[in-house]
Amino acid sequence: MSEYTDSATRRMDKAIDALKANFARIRTGRANPHVLDSIRVDYYGVPTPITQLAGVKVPEASMLVVEPWDKTSLRAIEKAIMDSDLGITPSNDGVTIRLPFPKPTEERRRELVKECNKYAEEGKVAVRNARRHANEKAERAEKDGEITEDDLKREKKAIQKLTDDYSKKVDELLKAKSAEVMEI
Repeated sequence: MSEYTDSATRRMDKAIDALKANFARIRTGRANPHVLDSIRVDYYGVPTPITQLAGVKVPEASMLVVEPWDKTSLRAIEKAIMDSDLGITPSNDGVTIRLPFPKPTEERRRELVKECNKYAEEGKVAVRNARRHANEKAERAEKDGEITEDDLKREKKAIQKLTDDYSKKVDELLKAKSAEVMEI
């Protein structure tokens, strides 16, 4: 591999990682601890991720249980979950917080699939931007006399193959997530 394809691969890997992170935050009918990743709790004046303040368990497919290590943070965690855009009402028993995940309606599942499609398109745009960046880098090297015109053609062909491969990965991830969302 050349420096141009290496650069493109690194950027495309980041795009795939970002897509996976976005997909993990989409709430399906199943309890997924990753939906709490973006929620910050005001803990002694410091915005802190829930996962640093509590253990998150999945005792059953449609329930998350949050057990704070510091019991005084229970109310702050509950408030942060209520204030988030999660759309779930937590129940607090004084020791733990339970988050029931109701099964989404057909209409809501279709909206979630549209959201998945939007994230996948953003992923493909990021992959294409990585291709463009690598191609520009190779063209500059050819213009500066660092590589030949034939080398440039080979590089562009390799970069395009990478782009096609990563676009297929995005499609596969989208297909899997859409199937998970539409599952009843």
